[in-house]
Amino acid sequence: MKITILAVGRLPRSPEADLVKLYVERATAAGRALALGPVEVVEVEARKPGKGPEAEVLRPHLEGAHVIACDEHGTQRTSRDFASLVARLRDDGTRRLVLVIGGADGLDPVLLGEVHGKLAFGPQTWPHALARVMLTEQVYRAVTILAGGPYHRD
Repeated sequence: MKITILAVGRLPRSPEADLVKLYVERATAAGRALALGPVEVVEVEARKPGKGPEAEVLRPHLEGAHVIACDEHGTQRTSRDFASLVARLRDDGTRRLVLVIGGADGLDPVLLGEVHGKLAFGPQTWPHALARVMLTEQVYRAVTILAGGPYHRD
């Protein structure tokens, strides 16, 4: 199952961008044996500001995928629960999982109504760059949990 992290905006060269790249590479390498991956990050930018124009540039990347939006009102999952969700989707024959991170103002309500699920990182507000790092790390962690690796400790 291919896993895409779809994000509004582009990360400049930064420590956060380096961490995102590192976790994507690790998740892709570790996921091969589990039929997970490749993992990729797709960045999009709207020509106009606002949730509506952002939703327009996100939509083409969502077709035919199981879509989970990062949203403050979403479900908070433990790392093991997230790993179980990823495994269930893979085992059910899902070919593409897309995890969406919206822009500074979040995701368009209409788009949120079309997704298969919502994931929250807790009640705090996180900077956009850190949300990407946290999401890619959790994807890597899910892969290592499913592989039975020592990375995750309960």
